[in-house]
Amino acid sequence: MRASSRFSATAFAGLSNIWLIAICLSSLAAAQSSDQIVAERVLGPQWRQFSRRAGMIFAGTVIAAPQSLTAERMPADRPGPGSSPEIRLSFRVDEAIAGVEPGQILTIHEWAGAWAMHRPMRAGQHILVFFYPPSRLGLTSPVGGSLGQFDLDQTGMYVAEHRQKSFAMEVGRSVSVVQLERAIRSAREE
Repeated sequence: MRASSRFSATAFAGLSNIWLIAICLSSLAAAQSSDQIVAERVLGPQWRQFSRRAGMIFAGTVIAAPQSLTAERMPADRPGPGSSPEIRLSFRVDEAIAGVEPGQILTIHEWAGAWAMHRPMRAGQHILVFFYPPSRLGLTSPVGGSLGQFDLDQTGMYVAEHRQKSFAMEVGRSVSVVQLERAIRSAREE
C-alpha cells in the first residue's frame, strides 16, 4: 500500500507541474497577444511590416540634429557624381531593439530630401525609431517617414501622451517601450 500511495503522490505532483506549465504558457501567450494589440494601437496597423523592414530599431535620445534644412545649410559645393547632399543625426541608444547596441552613439546619414518627409528631430528629444538598413551609399531614413518615428516622454520609457491618448484613456495606462519592444521582437521572428 505504501508503494501505491507514493506513486499517487508522484503522479499528482507530475500532473500539478504539467498544469503549472500549461498556465504559464497560456499566460505568456496572452501577454504576447496583449503586447501586439498595444503595438497596433500605438504604432499603427503597419507596425509588423515596419518591424521586419527596419535594419535598426531603438529607443534613444537625439544628441545632434539640424535645426532646419534651408538653402544656407545645404552643402555649398555641388554634389559630385554618385553623391548627394546629406544631413547627419546623432543618437544615444537607450533601448536597443534591433541592429544596434545599448549605449551606442549612432550617427545616421540621411539624404537631405528624405529629411523633409518626416517630422524634424531635435537635440534632447527621446524617440522610438525604425530606420531602414543603410543603403550602398550609407544613407538611411525612418521606415515610412513620420510613421516610423514615435515621441517618448521625458523619461524615454513611455510613448508620449499625445501619441497614445485615445489608447491610454481606453485602458487607463501608459504604454512602455519595453512592452512595444516585446511585440516588435516577436514580429521580427515571425
